[in-house]
Amino acid sequence: MAAPKPFPSRASSSMAALRPLFFILLLCFFPCNNGFPTHRHPHSAHHNYRDALTKSILFFEGQRSGRLPPNQRITWRRNSGLSDGAAMKVDLVGGYYDAGDNVKFGFPMAFTTTMLSWSVLEFGGLMKGELQNAKQAIRWATDYLLKATAHPDTIYVQVGDANKDHACWERPEDMDTPRSVFKVDKNNPGTEVAAETAAALAAASLVFRRSDPNYSNLLVRRAMRVFEFADKYRGSYSTGLKKYVCPFYCSFSGYQDELLWGAAWLQRATKNPKYLNYIQVNGQTLGAGEFDNTFGWDNKHAGARILLSKAFLVQKMQSLHDYKGHADNFICSIIPGASFSSTKYTPGGLLFKMNDSNMQYVTSTSFLLLTYAKYLTSARSVVNCGTTITPKTLRSIAKKQVDYLLGDNPQKMSYMVGYGARYPKRIHHRGSSLPSIATHPGKIQCTAGFSVMNSAAPNPNLLIGAVVGGPDKNDRFPDQRSDYEQSEPATYMNAPLVGSLAYLAHSFGQL
Repeated sequence: MAAPKPFPSRASSSMAALRPLFFILLLCFFPCNNGFPTHRHPHSAHHNYRDALTKSILFFEGQRSGRLPPNQRITWRRNSGLSDGAAMKVDLVGGYYDAGDNVKFGFPMAFTTTMLSWSVLEFGGLMKGELQNAKQAIRWATDYLLKATAHPDTIYVQVGDANKDHACWERPEDMDTPRSVFKVDKNNPGTEVAAETAAALAAASLVFRRSDPNYSNLLVRRAMRVFEFADKYRGSYSTGLKKYVCPFYCSFSGYQDELLWGAAWLQRATKNPKYLNYIQVNGQTLGAGEFDNTFGWDNKHAGARILLSKAFLVQKMQSLHDYKGHADNFICSIIPGASFSSTKYTPGGLLFKMNDSNMQYVTSTSFLLLTYAKYLTSARSVVNCGTTITPKTLRSIAKKQVDYLLGDNPQKMSYMVGYGARYPKRIHHRGSSLPSIATHPGKIQCTAGFSVMNSAAPNPNLLIGAVVGGPDKNDRFPDQRSDYEQSEPATYMNAPLVGSLAYLAHSFGQL
């Protein structure tokens, strides 16, 4: 349903007198969330967005490292990585495995945390019973990030040697590859991973501000310290740690985007004028106006533009006026058929950026569209892409992308494990593909698992809620375990989807 339009500028005096009453009636007519109109659709949904939301959050429990709690719901997993950090005499137990291997990469883990937090901040008020599960997923990450940043001017950014880990196909519970620890510090800086970690801690501090103020204060204080380190000691972690983080999570976009993104989150979390001043002074140097529209674990420019546009649109901070234009430019580059559009779509309608883990860009972009639509609605504003683009249009595009992911596609397949009648059965994931500890208590040696990896047998353990890389540019999906580009899940694919599914479930009356 479209947002209520402003009244015409010319009206009779009698109409003017009735406007306050009309406005009150409108507010009563449209269900509200945090003072903003939400948009319930009068017809029933083709998809069960609530079920997908539940599963998208549950997935994170399957990615947990460390000692699992008694209320662990994905029960085929067991404790793992209990000595992580010992190589450097620090406690780095916990956190998440990023994808289908057994390495803990700090850069994508921090981005995952930021996006899970943003999902909750924008749409958590709609999540009802799933809100607590989402907050637990965030806390599992932030508890780890606090450990990784415990020492001033040092961040432990990775546990596990990816090259040696990838030489094995074994369960995380069986790991016998080196749990090497890698860090950035004053002598070997890593601005992008440090600034992203600061963003994650700052965003999460807002999530826990009311429910756990002491924890929130700890997070925001740490975020400030980590951001200062990121900004003061500049350098790419892909330089000093190249042979360990590349080609897995090399930073190709530089660290300017993370500095802008981190400052934006600290500005939102602290309201400290120094962060607003930092953005005003450094924004253009840090790429605020660059025309890039790929938002993911590496490049944060588009996310920073949308985030900062809220300060202008909703909070009326005139000094950030330019970010409305920057955000609009991003939106216009996404809209199919718009004169400035530079985004490709598959024949079946899926936004397509690249072969490797393309679904991460689908979920991140859909989230930005829904979030910007929320801000525009609050400000009664639109986007001009040569033609007028309304918040309703942005929501429609985002919904179409999410619906494709959930099964409205040429394959008639859901790309979320456990959702719908047909979904990937052979995902590229060690723990999911090998027999569980419960069914096979004996150790499975490093290379013994490759016979399973190369087989056509379905995975015995369902990693419920896992979103895989998805189809190719022609909407084809082979469902082969060895095809990590299309069949591997990752935490940063699910994190922004959580917010989108909460919005859609609420919009269709499922929450």
